[in-house]
Parts: sequence; structure tokens; C-alpha cells
Amino acid sequence: RRKDNAKAIPYLLPALVSILIVTCIPIIYTIVISFTNYNMYHLNDFTFIAFQNYLTVFSGSLKDVFFPVLGWTVCFAVLSTLGSYTMGLGLAILLNNPKMKESKVYKTILIVPWALPSTIAILAWQGLLNEQYGGINNLLHALGITANIPWMTDALWARIGIIIVNVWLGFPYMMNVCLGGLQAISNDYYEAAKIDGCNSFQILVQILTPLCKPAIFSVIIFRFMWTWNDFFTDLIYINSVRKYPVSLGLRMAVDNTAGTVAWNNIMAMSVISILPPLILYFVAQDYFVEGIATSGLKG
Repeated sequence: RRKDNAKAIPYLLPALVSILIVTCIPIIYTIVISFTNYNMYHLNDFTFIAFQNYLTVFSGSLKDVFFPVLGWTVCFAVLSTLGSYTMGLGLAILLNNPKMKESKVYKTILIVPWALPSTIAILAWQGLLNEQYGGINNLLHALGITANIPWMTDALWARIGIIIVNVWLGFPYMMNVCLGGLQAISNDYYEAAKIDGCNSFQILVQILTPLCKPAIFSVIIFRFMWTWNDFFTDLIYINSVRKYPVSLGLRMAVDNTAGTVAWNNIMAMSVISILPPLILYFVAQDYFVEGIATSGLKG
């Protein structure tokens, strides 16, 4: 068996070297720099200063800038992920009905947000959410709501708008993964539940959810990671620095330092900003690995 494992090393070596160079070394470098005074004045003679950079982030001048951005990013990622999953699961349950002969047509239509380039979709939503002539406000006017909702200018409404856009962009992926999980469940479970007198809600909670739990956690973690690292969606849609998520906020911090980039503080903020996804993965990693191994996510 050891000889067989040794034979696999040459085949794994290119992938392992690539992961080391592209992923591991940059992460280690970021963490190391976050504990030093590395900046434009100490490029070659930087020294170890322990947790001073983190103290600056938590209690210095950066806390009023960084933590509101971090808090908004957590809300944005959580609400977008849960909204996409809820919408995708609901549609998957409806489309999984074997009596719905036209389900293929509906699936094709509902896959459009996933098929569209995100930049084009976001620009279209920009027009729909325009305060003066956007289709959303016009629809609300037709329903009797006369006020023009400031989707693009007010901080609260802009955040609600971008969550709506992100849910719309993300639900097709959730729908397809949930469909795959539902179709993998044997009809015997449904028949047994109906014989026992279970209603549709009880079947969802007591049968579908436990059996699909690995796939559910996998897709939620994937979607949370993508949303957390989203950059271009917010760059195109949001026009105020106060509403930026953490990835865009850190990038703007580099651009707006007028040549005096405090890389040590930025690296410390970067390390802090990767903690929520790591915590989520740590908590749900068993389900995540099981979902990757047993569900359609492998492809």
C-alpha cells in the first residue's frame, strides 16, 4: 500500500506545488507582515512589533472605518446566502414535482440569471432601481406607492437593493444543487411518509432536510465564500465608500493613501477579514466534505 501511495506522489506534485505557491505562501506572507511595521518607510528594514497593528485596527483610528465595513459585509453575505438558498430550495421543491410536465421549460427560464454575464445583469438592475425612471419604482407606483425609493443614493436602500440583486444572481445555482439533492432521494421515503400521515411541511423538515444536509451545507459555504469575496458587483452598483464591503474597502484603502500605504495595517485588516469564512468552514467542515464526496457538486 505504501508503494501505491508513493506512485501517486509524482502525479500530485504539480498540484501541490501550485497550491503552495499560489495559496499557501501568500497567506503565510500576509500573516507574517501583519505582525511587522512593514510600510513604505520600512521596506527592507521592517521589524516584528507583535500585535501593535491589530491594536491599531481595534482601538486606533482605523476602527471607525474598518468595522462598519466588516459588519456590513457579514450582513450582506449572510442575507444574500440565506435569501438565495431559500428561493432556490422553494423553486427546486416546486420543479421536482413529477406531475409538472413543463418543468424543463421553467428550469430553462429560471437559469437565465446564472447564464447572463454578471456585469450585464448588474447594469440592467442599475436601470431597474433608478430612483426617477426605474422599473421597480414604476411598478410600486402602479401598486399605489407614490414615494420614489432612493435605491441608489440612500445607504439603507442601496444595501437592500444590492442584497436583492445578489439573491437574484445566486438562486439558480442553489436551485440546481437542491434539485440534484431532491432527485437523489428515493421515492420510497415520500411514500412511507405519506402512509404515516406526514404533510408536505413535515416531509420537508423531517425527511428532505436531514437527507440533503451535506449538500445544503456545501452549497451554503460555497455561496457564502463567493459573496464574501465579491468585488465587481459592489464596484459597479454602489457609488459610496460608506457602503462598500470589506474586499472593496481594503482595495480602496490602498488607492486612497496618497503613496503612503501602511501595508502592515492593511495586512492586519486582511487577516481579520478572512476569519468569518474560516469559522464557518470550521463549524461545518464535516458536512462540507461529505457533501462534496456524495453530491453532484463534484462535477
